[in-house]
Amino acid sequence: MRVLVIEDEIVMAEGLRRGLEAEGFATDVARTGPDGLWMAQEYPYDAIVLDLMLPGMNGYRVCAALRAAENWTPILMLTAKDGELDEAEALDTGADDYVTKPFSSVALIARLRALLRRGVAPRPAVLMAGDLRLDPAERRAWRGDVELTLTARELGLLEYLLRRPGEVCSKTEIIGHVWDDAFEGDVNIVEVYVAHLRGKLDRPFGRHAIETVRGAGYRLAADGG
Repeated sequence: MRVLVIEDEIVMAEGLRRGLEAEGFATDVARTGPDGLWMAQEYPYDAIVLDLMLPGMNGYRVCAALRAAENWTPILMLTAKDGELDEAEALDTGADDYVTKPFSSVALIARLRALLRRGVAPRPAVLMAGDLRLDPAERRAWRGDVELTLTARELGLLEYLLRRPGEVCSKTEIIGHVWDDAFEGDVNIVEVYVAHLRGKLDRPFGRHAIETVRGAGYRLAADGG
């Protein structure tokens, strides 16, 4: 397995290199954001260990640039910050996992192996189905060039459907992910929000993106309808 470490602190970078090589990983090191981005695009890595604070281009931007270029190499983000917003931003820009400094070599390698077991799969920072787009990080959605005005719940429902294009999603599944498992109201609330979404992203544009599958749930057309 070949791993790229993008880390500007020399001691940290060399420590990571030694630890990874001791575990059998072939390891390359880049010490700036632009160098790391170039290497990640030029060579076939199995995983990337990416620091957040880098000269030239921070880790968020490197990650977002790779995902925008449809490079789905698993990314483990390193951050010296300890806060939920930093962790959320790392994941929203396309990282697969994160660890907060200081961390143990054992824990980092275990997380890295877990990512490698999952394999490479598309994890776009912006979700798309035809001309329908949603940016989870910015909480904004568009139909073509028109930005949609959606509530937080409507955005959550659209995001859930966009992550499963062409799949039938039951009301119970939607409730569990868009509301939560502790929700005790009527599951038919899903019908209300589907109607709201259709009124904003389908009917004004003459589209039919959200299909009702009788007795099963709802399906978002993979082509955006």
